[in-house]
Amino acid sequence: MTADFETQLRAVSLRVTRPRLAVLAALRDHPHVDTDTVIALVRTDQPTVSHQAVYDVLRALTDAGLVRRIQPAGATARYEMRVGDNHHHVVCRSCGAIADVDCAVGDAPCLTASDDHGFVVDEAEVVYWGTCPGCATTRTAQ
Repeated sequence: MTADFETQLRAVSLRVTRPRLAVLAALRDHPHVDTDTVIALVRTDQPTVSHQAVYDVLRALTDAGLVRRIQPAGATARYEMRVGDNHHHVVCRSCGAIADVDCAVGDAPCLTASDDHGFVVDEAEVVYWGTCPGCATTRTAQ
């Protein structure tokens, strides 16, 4: 898998570095995690990597389109490697768990604006809010 990451980095003209490879591996294995979690995951293999290095890597990977930054209202920013397919998310109001939801209908942008005001719309961002199965079970048991 490291070879795939190296190819992805080179394809967007980014140097292959150990922190970049570690961040990509962390996001592959743990989608929708916040920066602090990424730092902790990276430090399991590379204990000397600084907070700033991880922030810089996340910014570079996001700017290059290899990583997507999402930030549901009221939540901290999260990161994922699933990019380019205009998928959506469902968020638990109780525990904050996030899951991917494929496009509602058709091709990107998946939704048609009632009035696009002359914009050429190429993406729609939808966040579904609710209660995850784990939290729903806990509430029912109480």
